[in-house]
Amino acid sequence: MPAPAVARPDSATEARLIAAGVRYAAAWRGKTVVVKYGGSVLEAGAAGTVVEDLVLLKRAGVDPVLVHGGGPEITRMLERVGKESHFLGGLRVTDAETMEIVEMVLAGRANKALVTMIGVAGGSAVGLSGKDAGLLQARRLREPAELGLVGEVVEVRPQIVQTVSATGHVPVIASVGVGEGGESLNLNADHAAGALAAALGASKLIILTDVPGVMQVADGAPRLLSSLTAAEARRLVADGVVSRGMIPKVEACLDAIDRGVPSAHIIGTDAPHALLVELFTEEGIGTMITPG
Repeated sequence: MPAPAVARPDSATEARLIAAGVRYAAAWRGKTVVVKYGGSVLEAGAAGTVVEDLVLLKRAGVDPVLVHGGGPEITRMLERVGKESHFLGGLRVTDAETMEIVEMVLAGRANKALVTMIGVAGGSAVGLSGKDAGLLQARRLREPAELGLVGEVVEVRPQIVQTVSATGHVPVIASVGVGEGGESLNLNADHAAGALAAALGASKLIILTDVPGVMQVADGAPRLLSSLTAAEARRLVADGVVSRGMIPKVEACLDAIDRGVPSAHIIGTDAPHALLVELFTEEGIGTMITPG
């Protein structure tokens, strides 16, 4: 049986779409966009069109900066050495041995996998961690003390990222920070991306996740909240509508907005070319959070 024909837009509609895309591309030229990509970076096919979009954005004159995690791979690697993973409040309990695995996976395997993928897609990337050039200065979280070597960003020194980006490469940053004594600290990648977006004066923070955006149940069915003010987003967190893994994502967006980033977005990776749709169309995709 022949494959069904795929309907194409008529020539007038196609021309309008192309013209709109070109206008948006011109408007974003020379601007910085920080993109946070989740933990499944090493799983086959998990990246979807994200890597291709990053390469196309760079070619269009946009300066994308990629921050990544690697939680699932860290868990698998810990299992290989017979070490069980424990979490408190969504954060990984990180003793010295676990921190070695975290840094090996994030700054090594996951980071270099993304750098390689960008190269294969026709771009050029440079892998960094928050320890390189003192990029992400951090301190240990005081509570709960059982978390161990888990940190929060206290200062960003963005010069190395600006230099890499200005020389035509996509900076790819692993969420490992450097503590006051030079020790490695495990950072939440969402929070690291928000802090970096603010320090770079980014025009937008985009957090990629495995759901379409911030959802709210209405009439028994989940509904995407396409636009939120900062006050509305805080209220949803306080009311428990935003919960579990979505909390640090919304918190990162709010932190970036509070520190001058004009807008932040939480979007799903399932939609093809989600980054391009978000930046180069009027409707965008996912959930947009603005100062309001």
